[in-house]
Amino acid sequence: MTLLRTITLMGATLTMGLVAGAFAIYAHSVMPGLRKTDDRTFVAAFQQTDRAIINPWFMITAFAGALVFTLVAGIANRGTPALPWVVAAFGLYLVAVVITVAVNVPMNDAIKAAGDPAHIDVAQVRAQFNEARWVAWNLVRVATSVPAFGLLAWALVLCGRANP
Repeated sequence: MTLLRTITLMGATLTMGLVAGAFAIYAHSVMPGLRKTDDRTFVAAFQQTDRAIINPWFMITAFAGALVFTLVAGIANRGTPALPWVVAAFGLYLVAVVITVAVNVPMNDAIKAAGDPAHIDVAQVRAQFNEARWVAWNLVRVATSVPAFGLLAWALVLCGRANP
């Protein structure tokens, strides 16, 4: 059981780190870089970036993986000092998942559905996209997933202390 606890907790921590890093990279470089581009570049680049990130590797190893591994780590670590930290991490990341599904994904889908930037009014599409709203909600995802990663790292420390 100790090995299962450790493996699931390591999986949760690694996948949470990946997804927190993805959200943070958007906050620190992708969106600030796109903000400085013209409308056509913004729409085209955002559409292509969103199409690229929706792939099995990202979905399994990061986005869904963090949720599933953290849930399984919580189940495996019942009755241990790590459990409260895993539960808190799960709750924080669940907030990020809900925001992603309720806010960011619909916005991403709308900008992709607008069509080929060569054949649409890119200024209107960009304005309707509402970058400021997307960025603000992404910052909430960063503010929940990064601490979730830290909580899981602490849970790993506690797991190690309990099993020297």
